[in-house]
Amino acid sequence: MNKAQLIDAIAAQAGLTKAGAKKALNATIEAVSGALKKGDRVALVGFGSFSVSKRSARTGRNPQTGKEIKIAAKKVVKFKAGADLAKTVK
Repeated sequence: MNKAQLIDAIAAQAGLTKAGAKKALNATIEAVSGALKKGDRVALVGFGSFSVSKRSARTGRNPQTGKEIKIAAKKVVKFKAGADLAKTVK
């Protein structure tokens, strides 16, 4: 499912126009992104939680040449599925 299909599904299930569903989805994405940027955790009960984790610097290997390379430390977004979502997918 891509973003356009998700907007169509939201509009159909919530009884909104596609424009309204698109605004709602974009606002949700911006709110989650903003919270994660500040380092907050976003928990949607039953669906799952988004959090930011730090990945430390490490040494990797270039698969083409075999030379060692340094991989810089960075922050990554993690998602952990909630119990209801896990049951649905099961």
